[in-house]
Amino acid sequence: MFHERLPETFQSLPAGAPRRRDVWASLLPRRSRAAFRLGISATIAVADFVTICGTGLLIEAAYHFSLTGRLIPMAETRSLRISGLIAIVVLLTNLFREEYSIENALALKPHLRRAASLWLAAWAVVLVLGFATKTTTDFSRVVAVTLFVVGLPAMLGMRAGMIALVRRGITPASASVSRIHLVGYEEDIARFYAGNDAEALGLRVIGTSYLRRIDPAAEAAARQAQMSEDLDLAVSVVRFLRPDDVFILVPWAETADVERCIDAFLRVPAALHLRPGTVLDRFPDMQISRVGRLSGINIGRRPLNLGEILLKRAFDLVVALAALMLLAPLLAAVAVLIKLDSPGPVFFRQKRYGFNQQPFGVFKFRSMKMEENAAFRQASRNDSRITRVGAMLRRSNLDELPQLLNVVLGEMSLVGPRPHALAHDRSFERRIALYARRHNVRPGITGWAQVNGLRGETLTDLDMARRVQHDLHYIDHWSIWFDIRIMVQTVISPRAYRNAF
Repeated sequence: MFHERLPETFQSLPAGAPRRRDVWASLLPRRSRAAFRLGISATIAVADFVTICGTGLLIEAAYHFSLTGRLIPMAETRSLRISGLIAIVVLLTNLFREEYSIENALALKPHLRRAASLWLAAWAVVLVLGFATKTTTDFSRVVAVTLFVVGLPAMLGMRAGMIALVRRGITPASASVSRIHLVGYEEDIARFYAGNDAEALGLRVIGTSYLRRIDPAAEAAARQAQMSEDLDLAVSVVRFLRPDDVFILVPWAETADVERCIDAFLRVPAALHLRPGTVLDRFPDMQISRVGRLSGINIGRRPLNLGEILLKRAFDLVVALAALMLLAPLLAAVAVLIKLDSPGPVFFRQKRYGFNQQPFGVFKFRSMKMEENAAFRQASRNDSRITRVGAMLRRSNLDELPQLLNVVLGEMSLVGPRPHALAHDRSFERRIALYARRHNVRPGITGWAQVNGLRGETLTDLDMARRVQHDLHYIDHWSIWFDIRIMVQTVISPRAYRNAF
């Protein structure tokens, strides 16, 4: 039997589906709901602009007061030109990317991450324009630097607060929520409810059309008549409920039924969506993309785009070269201690896999006694091979400093998944899912796994799996700020020194 009900009797929804006590209220005219959503987007945009400009004015006023003991007259303020230009760049870019839409506003972490990247780009625009117009000397460096440092946290804090307000304001009866209608077989709709919290996604399911399973033994004409009957009734209900979007949950493998659903619902004034099958549920960030004239479903992008690669490489080179110069006395002192402590070379070089699984020789200060023709064995706690100086170097992470040379040579990055010995790589690649994906970026001197205490001996596959999980999180969420955070934690966080032996 076809399980379609009119709005007042939505009793056939599967367990866990929200009841529709507010269906009649949901028939608010679409123009009113669009205006409500536009109002929320405009509020977030205005809050961005006011926060950036207001932060600049407050910083300039505080700096002027600290020098003169009086408040600066509004006519004498200059920071508004910088902060106003930054605010305009941020506003226009976010409008172009639809960053202020309700759907994007609900995605907190990527929302804030994109805002941080845009902040850097906006300042780059300001610096280029200031250099081109020779106006950089017109502004206080103290105010500009403080605005750069303080403005981003102020904007992110305001944005987080606005997102919290938007989320709190979105209820099942909210006019800002997208109203959707589901169409599919009973098991597929039940799977949708089991795996998705519609309200958390900013959605409200106002109707559900269950299609009957067609008996394969039935004649073709009977099967087609049954599907046509189900779809005609579903279309009638959709016309009555007037949802914003219709989701077809029929599995893609059932091509003929999907085609009939598409033909039926293209006749109604609602956005039409095909819900990916269970295989594609593994890839939450998939999107339709074009390569040349060829279209496809993009289920995974390159770890870093060209701009990000250039930014990360420039950052690595500048910091690595500066560190080598500043730490040269320390490196020389460590080399002397190693030579005095035990016979053998100062540096230990071993083959590791790098970017795209290409082998390279990693530099380290030698921390173990030399052994002829010894098979590789991972260091363990109280390992007799570790020298006295080596123990100190390993506990303080100083044995890794020569890898700054690998960074300058382009074989490593300052931050990234730690490279493992070739024997370990081959072994874990066979046993740990997606282990080899760590090689999609350059290996690092330090990494997200290390600052979370996941270092040292790996006694079980679970130990390595947790390390790999953190490495993949870093790859999927990379930003220059994430690199800086990891580098700071490497130096000051106690967890970064855990299991160091």
